[in-house]
Amino acid sequence: MILTKGYSVGSNVNFFLRRIICFQGHYLNRNEGDRATHCQCHISGQQNRNFFNLTKPSRRREYCGRQLVGFSMDQMFEVVSDVENYYKFVPWCKQSIVLRRSPGHLVADLKVGFPPINESYTSNVTIVKPYLVKAECMDGRLFHHLLTLWRFSPGLKRKQQTCVVDFQISFEFRSALHSQLSNLFFDQVARQMEGAFIREAGRRHGPATMEPRNLLLKNQALKS
Repeated sequence: MILTKGYSVGSNVNFFLRRIICFQGHYLNRNEGDRATHCQCHISGQQNRNFFNLTKPSRRREYCGRQLVGFSMDQMFEVVSDVENYYKFVPWCKQSIVLRRSPGHLVADLKVGFPPINESYTSNVTIVKPYLVKAECMDGRLFHHLLTLWRFSPGLKRKQQTCVVDFQISFEFRSALHSQLSNLFFDQVARQMEGAFIREAGRRHGPATMEPRNLLLKNQALKS
């Protein structure tokens, strides 16, 4: 912008999960060669100054969200791993075709379309039911780098029909123009994508047991 029963999280996946960095619900920019990260609200002026300065673009974009939702881990995993039906409910996804499928892995062609982008790319998807869905761009025609990561963990102890959903997307456009335009709209795109999967879970599984709660907004802690 997927499934095999009984698949468990092995040591390699646990190691991978421990290395994932969550950015406290902010859309972040990172300049190439600069290891420091900056909150979106602190660099809006810089974005305006750099919009037409395509010689020094800030290419890398990252977004991370964390929500407590009224659906089970299995229900959210089922929606996110259903890549071949993304075109039906994911914003701006015009086409989603699974090319190859094997236990814990699939390869899909995705087409995205929103001004000024109308492009296709191939995604390499790793799945660990019901804990993780990780998608990485393979062909590099549109992106230098694209990683989309969903993680699912238990929610409230007294409400089994809940889970915590961690969503992270990190990408770098090849086009300097696309990179500059992404400064203006991609935080909203990422949030709409995040919400679309939760709404689809409601369409498939019925009303949620609770309203989504943003766990990064106020650093809220889970209570039993």
